Amino acid sequence: MAVSRFPSILALVFIVFFIVLGIDPVSREVWLAEVIPVVGVFLILLVSYPAFKFSNLAYLMMAFWMFWHTVGGHYTFANVPFGFVTDLLGSERNHFDRIGHFSVGFYAYPLMEYMTRRRFAGVLQASFMGLFFIMAVAAAYEIIEWQYAVIEGGEAGIEFLGSQGDIWDAQKDMLSDTLGALFSIVLFWMVRPDKKVRTVF
Repeated sequence: MAVSRFPSILALVFIVFFIVLGIDPVSREVWLAEVIPVVGVFLILLVSYPAFKFSNLAYLMMAFWMFWHTVGGHYTFANVPFGFVTDLLGSERNHFDRIGHFSVGFYAYPLMEYMTRRRFAGVLQASFMGLFFIMAVAAAYEIIEWQYAVIEGGEAGIEFLGSQGDIWDAQKDMLSDTLGALFSIVLFWMVRPDKKVRTVF
């Protein structure tokens, strides 16, 4: 089976993108806190690549969150130049972070792909696992945000929390993650990469 060069090209583009946006961010403290999960995911994918290769669509979906989160880390999520969307929605709030949370749900897709192609679960079981995994990650991240804001305090803590004055921000973020997961699950059922991709183990 021919090996796709897409993941390698995507990885190289991301590395350049990451380096450029790591130069002179709005807040170095917030940038550091925001990029830790991005770097963690990237390294996991890099190390695991020889053993398991996801479909191109799975890599693209995972990369979307990594690129989006990197932009948010550079500007801080509440201050990303996203005014045209805010105006379009007739809102006073910057919704860049909501899309970021929605894209967290995209990781349900590669999780389902891994579980079904490795035959750890059927597609129905993998669907529930993908949904519950994302919901658990969403809740855990909100707890981490809260604790970072309390410990760090000051402007950096407020910017990392990114609630923008919305008392229901954490709940809406978790809902966005969940909706992204549901979107990914439906997409998985439509594409069924477990039937189309053969992996050399």
